[in-house]
Amino acid sequence: MQIVVTGATRGIGKAVAAIFAKDRTAHHFFLCARKTEELDALKSLLMQTGEGTAHQVTTVRCDFLKNEDIQHFADAVLATGLPVDILVNNAGIYQPGSCYNEPEGQLEKMLQVNLMSAYHLTRALVPAMIQAKKGHIFNLCSIASIQAYANGGSYSISKFALSGFTRNLREELKPLGIKVTGIYPGATLSSSWDGLDIDPGRIMEVDDVAKMIYAAAYLSPQAVVEDIILRPQLGDL
Repeated sequence: MQIVVTGATRGIGKAVAAIFAKDRTAHHFFLCARKTEELDALKSLLMQTGEGTAHQVTTVRCDFLKNEDIQHFADAVLATGLPVDILVNNAGIYQPGSCYNEPEGQLEKMLQVNLMSAYHLTRALVPAMIQAKKGHIFNLCSIASIQAYANGGSYSISKFALSGFTRNLREELKPLGIKVTGIYPGATLSSSWDGLDIDPGRIMEVDDVAKMIYAAAYLSPQAVVEDIILRPQLGDL
């Protein structure tokens, strides 16, 4: 399979790549992130994963604040001439703030990385998927997509918008043989929580999310999980 993961070197993105790399079937991974050294380390890890399976791994440094970087990444994927089997739109950033007093330009930044990157990359890759009449798109939304909360500000707005994109995309692609799944994780132990004193019993692990994506990806062609909502067992933080 051809598997595309954005924001692949940390958190949920890294966990998703790692769980698919354990397959005995060889995959071609297309991974992007902002730091070349982290991409190189992840490539080495995936190449050594799997029970004798020889995966291919293509990495591209990509800043999702720049549309030209998004297109460059898409071109690298399309150069194979093969359709994408799994697209995980995971790249995103979080900055706290309230709508009325957050820094000027924060909304535009959140929308570009958390929404527009998924929109533009999907538009670039989906024509080949439509032609093949197969493929599965996973969009990493958030509990913030469905529940407003204090200090969420532009981040929450961007995630609400990503959820809207996901739902529209699902309806548009449903008759064309392509699945679309929205992922709505609550508090998950990723780099967004760096520096904070968090009780490990109150927060999910990135592997929890990755396992759900993996399971949804291997359903029969006639079945789709439309939305996956995960929260810490004791409730939101």
